[in-house]
Amino acid sequence: PDGKHPHALRYMPEISKDYMGANMVLGARRIDLEDGSMASKLYGGLTQIVERQRHRYEVNEKYIAQMEEAGLMFRGRDMTGERMEVIELREDLGHPFFLGLQCHPEFKSRPGFPAPPFLGLLLAATGNLQSGLSDCLERGPANHYRVPAE
Repeated sequence: PDGKHPHALRYMPEISKDYMGANMVLGARRIDLEDGSMASKLYGGLTQIVERQRHRYEVNEKYIAQMEEAGLMFRGRDMTGERMEVIELREDLGHPFFLGLQCHPEFKSRPGFPAPPFLGLLLAATGNLQSGLSDCLERGPANHYRVPAE
């Protein structure tokens, strides 16, 4: 906080910096995914998903353009479009799998049915990411990731 430059992560404006109890973003929230992103493919082609949240920090918007120029691509945002929720590394940088999420996909993961981000990691670790992404798109999304109809 006393540094020369602002931090890449910051407290969300509505969160108290002094009192740490009961002031997080909690519960199921909609995330808008970029169509064609790895995250969207892992979620069966959905461009809107619902995942559980539990956090009090966010990406400082002052650094988003600089991060994207360096290859860290923001592929998912909250339903306001202002908060970054999902990041991927640009494919031409050669990393076999890079996916970061602000949410907690482990809350919906089950034995034999890993949450999409974990499935992606397993597919990449076994050298099957591209064929696995195609399978995810063909199979379609699990219902518990869909945004409920209003």
